[in-house]
Amino acid sequence: MSGPPVPVAELYDVSKSFGPVQALTDVSLRLIPGQVHCLAGENGAGKSTLIRVLTGALRRDGGRYEIEGEPVTAPTPAHMRAAGVQAVYQELSLLPHLSVAENLFMGRLPARAGVLARGDLRRRARTALDEVGLEDLSPDAIVERLPAATRQLVEIAKVLTADAVKVIVFDEPTTALTEAESAHLMEHILRLRDRGVAILYVTHRLEEMFEIGDWVTVLRDGGLSEAGPIGDYDEDRLIAAMVGREVSSLYPEVRREAGVPMLRVRGLRRFERSPSIDLDVAAGEIVGIGGLLGSGRSGLLLSVFGAVPTAAGRVEVEGRRVRPGGPRTMMSAGIGLLTEDRKVLGLLPELSIRENVTIASLRRDSRRGLLPGREQSQDADRLLDSLRLRAGSYDQPVSTLSGGNQQKVLLARWLLTKPKVLMFDEPTKGIDVGAKGELYSVIGDLAARGLGIIIVSSYLPELLGLADRILVMRDGAIAGELSRSASEEDVLHLASGDGGKAAADAVADDGTEEADRDS
Repeated sequence: MSGPPVPVAELYDVSKSFGPVQALTDVSLRLIPGQVHCLAGENGAGKSTLIRVLTGALRRDGGRYEIEGEPVTAPTPAHMRAAGVQAVYQELSLLPHLSVAENLFMGRLPARAGVLARGDLRRRARTALDEVGLEDLSPDAIVERLPAATRQLVEIAKVLTADAVKVIVFDEPTTALTEAESAHLMEHILRLRDRGVAILYVTHRLEEMFEIGDWVTVLRDGGLSEAGPIGDYDEDRLIAAMVGREVSSLYPEVRREAGVPMLRVRGLRRFERSPSIDLDVAAGEIVGIGGLLGSGRSGLLLSVFGAVPTAAGRVEVEGRRVRPGGPRTMMSAGIGLLTEDRKVLGLLPELSIRENVTIASLRRDSRRGLLPGREQSQDADRLLDSLRLRAGSYDQPVSTLSGGNQQKVLLARWLLTKPKVLMFDEPTKGIDVGAKGELYSVIGDLAARGLGIIIVSSYLPELLGLADRILVMRDGAIAGELSRSASEEDVLHLASGDGGKAAADAVADDGTEEADRDS
């Protein structure tokens, strides 16, 4: 009779604090060979801290750490990699200007008499790439020219070239991937599991946990909430374990009546020969924009906001025509845009929370060239309070906040400009389920107050749960309009032009560079 499975890595009652903040309290974790172990929890629950302890990037304050039964006393990242603990992070470690082969063996490049042995490097790289299904990728390809999914698989290949890989941590690996790319990655993770590798999988996408997970550990407020076989959970129970309360519905139930027109777009063309787009948004209305990646959704928002030039078109806000003049003109007219990539295009990470909120209003509220002072700061603080921002102080750097709270800072920035229309591009990207529910409530409240809302989202349940009506884009044009009662299949049918299944099978799997996918 066989006994219980023996863990390859185990943490016992691990604790970690940063000054007065207790990040982890008596958390235990067992990683079993041939098992996908999911780590769940809201932003700030302690997941990242636990991963850093596991990989040697942080020293624990208390508790024990064992690898195959042997105690780990003072781990470092190099020590843990040598012990077989590898990690694939959301922010990849690849060097963009070097070749795939050079990235795979950086620090271990084969050499003869002090000279790089390029033939040997290519042969080793070829073997590593074939192992992760990249048979058609040249070892000489430059990493920065590869699509996101390929870069993710190159990172996995790099991890697998290490000796005696026993544990692989995947930290939000599908955040920047399409549905088809994510499915490909899931298949490869399952192959690694079947080879006996212990997988620790971290994601905000609950459906991925149920797809590939064998076991789940749930953290809440730095402590262990629950742990057990994933088969013992459904989505409602898992959410309740994460947030500490029952979540009957993430989406606001309030039904609103559309009011007067707030935004009217006619004949918008991004280029001379591109399709003409008409768009209307009324006060109190939430309009969703769906479509496959590359259909032009984000490009439409950028065009309306004046961030990219257009070849033709007319924009009216509250019945008044707005002459083209760039984002500043559109902001003055009452249009705001929360971009998809808040870290690159939204937040100023070294500035404080309060400074990030007030920066869009400085020009409007300044007097005789002097920056506004106490009154604007008080307005910003009131907005942040109303959004229930979780922070020790509004003077702390915005980079210290979780993803959900960073999104609230951007939202407060635009609300301080007193907008009439707010446009959201992938508003919950990288945000945990608890923060999603809070943001959905805020969006519903803004519409109830009479703002016109536009939401671009690749997550169809979010689009169908929030929007009063949905415009579906295909090849830069509006392919059709759907009501709130539409199904995911209805959206995919319009988005693909040839049926929902084809759309699901072929979502943006064309090797397009990530930065150009949705332009």
